[in-house]
Amino acid sequence: MYKDELIQVHHLLLCLMKFLLDNGAPQSYFEDYLALSISPHHIHKTKAEHKYAILALSSGISQVLAENSDLVPQTLFQRLRQLSIRAKKELR
Repeated sequence: MYKDELIQVHHLLLCLMKFLLDNGAPQSYFEDYLALSISPHHIHKTKAEHKYAILALSSGISQVLAENSDLVPQTLFQRLRQLSIRAKKELR
């Protein structure tokens, strides 16, 4: 994926996170993402940093959905969490 496409996905997931937070999802699900200093508007950040932000957001969103409904299986959340951890290691 190109960097500009990653930034668009990042923005879409950020909007979804804000929607979930506004509708009662605990902020603790998104601690990994909120600890980052990366937003979709930071176009100077690397492609790898945006990829990690996307995986951190995806992990939090899937956790909210897995624990509060049957829309997302728990295994999807676990796999996204693993990918997020791997991407974080690649940043170092």
